[in-house]
Amino acid sequence: MITVMLVDDQSVVRAGFRVILEQAGDIEVVGEASSGSAAVELARRLRPEVICMDVRMPGGDGLTATRRIVAEAVGSPPAVLVVTTFDLDEYVFGALESGASGFILKDCEPEELIEAVRRLADGQGLVDQAVTRRVIAEFARRTPAPATDAAAAHQLTAREVEIIGLLAHGLSNVEIADELFIETSTVKSHLGRAMAKIGVRDRLQTVVWAYRNGVAPR
Repeated sequence: MITVMLVDDQSVVRAGFRVILEQAGDIEVVGEASSGSAAVELARRLRPEVICMDVRMPGGDGLTATRRIVAEAVGSPPAVLVVTTFDLDEYVFGALESGASGFILKDCEPEELIEAVRRLADGQGLVDQAVTRRVIAEFARRTPAPATDAAAAHQLTAREVEIIGLLAHGLSNVEIADELFIETSTVKSHLGRAMAKIGVRDRLQTVVWAYRNGVAPR
């Protein structure tokens, strides 16, 4: 059973999400919070696998709460799915910077929300497909190109660096496989090993790492 915490200042939104998620059968909503500050305390106590986090809330915004939850987690932090009405680069970019694992719009279909939670629980980051490449392009534009972290880069094989670079440019596993003339399963294996080496938990944070460490091609 996937444990989920809901964070939104509107009780009707939380109630709707609870109904959608719990009807899936493999998801349990273990807690709710109406503000960012309350979310930090509740996450520390409940330690859910996934947190559905609103952005704009009184009493502490969702991005600040996400940053604190990820930084203060004991052991593996929960995967934070930022759920918002705002299809704006600023919020998506802020979510990535804060350590969120995914981003989805509130007007998504119920099945999309369920699938997003399952993907994050399985260690797969996700951004709403309508904004994926735009977000990555914006991230690249805003992030200064650093000197490559030699220690980090040397942990990776040449193939792993190549695959991370393609991932950072917004390619899916299938697209990466086609680009490199290898099997999709091989791409997944290389990515899994690379993520373990650099200490990130999902694809989105691998992209963040790539740009911060000069591995992603410009």
